[in-house]
Amino acid sequence: MDKILSFFKRNHTENLFGNMKPRQNGTLKSIIITIVLFLIFEFFSLVPLNLRSPEFLMVFSFFVLLFTGLRTMLCASFDKVGKIGILIPAIVVAYVFVGQFFSSAIFHASSYQKQLNVDEKADFYKDNQVVNYQSIPVVDKDSASRLGDRKMGEIVDYVSQFEVDDEYSQINYNNKPYRVTTISYSDLIKWFTNHKEGLPAYISVDMVTQESKVVRLEKGMKYSHSDLFFRNIDRYLRLKYPTLMFEDTNFEIDDKGVPYWVAPVYNYKVGLFGGKDIIGAVLVNAINGESQYYDIDKVPQWIDRIYSSDLVLAQLENWGQYKNGYFNTLFSQKGVLKPTDGYNYVALNDDVYLYTGLTSVSGDASNVGFALINLRTKESKYYAISGAEEYSAMSSAEGKVQNLKYKATFPILINAGGHPTYFLSLKDDAGLVKQYAFVSVENYQVVATGESVSDAEKKYYKLLKDNGQKAETSNVDDLISGKITQLNSAVVNGNTYYYFMVEGNENIFIASINVNNSLPLMKVGDVVEFEYDLESTSTENIISIEINKKKGNE
Repeated sequence: MDKILSFFKRNHTENLFGNMKPRQNGTLKSIIITIVLFLIFEFFSLVPLNLRSPEFLMVFSFFVLLFTGLRTMLCASFDKVGKIGILIPAIVVAYVFVGQFFSSAIFHASSYQKQLNVDEKADFYKDNQVVNYQSIPVVDKDSASRLGDRKMGEIVDYVSQFEVDDEYSQINYNNKPYRVTTISYSDLIKWFTNHKEGLPAYISVDMVTQESKVVRLEKGMKYSHSDLFFRNIDRYLRLKYPTLMFEDTNFEIDDKGVPYWVAPVYNYKVGLFGGKDIIGAVLVNAINGESQYYDIDKVPQWIDRIYSSDLVLAQLENWGQYKNGYFNTLFSQKGVLKPTDGYNYVALNDDVYLYTGLTSVSGDASNVGFALINLRTKESKYYAISGAEEYSAMSSAEGKVQNLKYKATFPILINAGGHPTYFLSLKDDAGLVKQYAFVSVENYQVVATGESVSDAEKKYYKLLKDNGQKAETSNVDDLISGKITQLNSAVVNGNTYYYFMVEGNENIFIASINVNNSLPLMKVGDVVEFEYDLESTSTENIISIEINKKKGNE
């Protein structure tokens, strides 16, 4: 009987595996199948091959279990290797969960609190000079998206092949706030017919003038989120830098308008898996794919966004929450602060700062101060200015025009007339900006609105004076009066502007139709009286103007 069984086993093995033993064949097949499945998974998931990545460790555990299961089936046995294949994932998973627990704020509250080095003695008035209305960004992301889509629709040869991404990152370009975004392939067929040349343009929106442009490129962008296979920017980065842990990539342009992808690189600074922080960035030329890694202190200055908003807000929350330890946040809550629900961006010194208010955990409708965080360097400042929180200011501005039912955008913090002030736009149901508002931080009942920024600013300064507060204005000359010698008009982005010169003055003056509805009636020979804001040596922008229809000689 034993001889018969031995003969059957020998012939059965030869039929299945030839001269190879079933255990060896099963192990090899399991390894090959596991590797192939992992490569397919990695192609789509782009998990960093880094032992500091909890995500990678969990994926590694899964594929070890998969290999163990395959080997057990193919080898028809569960031996010592199978037992080790069960034990290793169990240890790794336990390591991740235990590591995350012991990296939490319960054990490291002080380390989390110190991740954001906040200057608590910062001087708001020194850091924020009195704002010039010509530098105030009036376009939020939603409005920029509408302007960009409208401009894209005007380019007939593009609109049928491409669509606009909704990224619209805020950057500073040549010391002015802009929002920029890429275009993308409309669908698979459009990618197939256009990917060889790449994406031919990107879109920029001037946040001050509301001017939108489709910037055509001499050579198309070969690397983008909408490209497929190995020119997809995230996959391209993973293949070139398989071990780096990346935050979401940002689209930016350098000072010459060359498009780049900025990929922040992070690591954990608290315990094993806590205190995520940026340690550097990879820059990828969107046109030719050239890339370079920079440590965080060596990142080129033209880059504006290295730290994501979510990351700096989380660190700001930790800074305000753990000043007096972890358990203080649960019980007495002494000195505990938290960011308000919203945030916005402020352009200062050719950098982009995240701005948000800070309030007490009691949840009242007032701020105890404000924070500005540089998104390139993480330089952080706290201004101990108490006043209304942002949503109260938004409600106050909406109440000023309640008959029109306009909705306020989330405000930005500016120094208007030497006073901390919320500036915001008021939009109609279609999302179009119709008016602008200035709201005092210290007294949100002081609110001024206008159809132009200069008009709202002028009304706001008058309100401040009426309330016994001195308003400091910048770059505003005394009133000028004179007879018009030359006059022309032009429509720019749907707004009519009047260009004129006055007798005895070589400067060209510009007045928007929003400044005075009587401007279409103005003609050569009329005497005008106006004040203006200096923009350059040859061109001025009118803040207010009055027209005297008598001739200069009469």
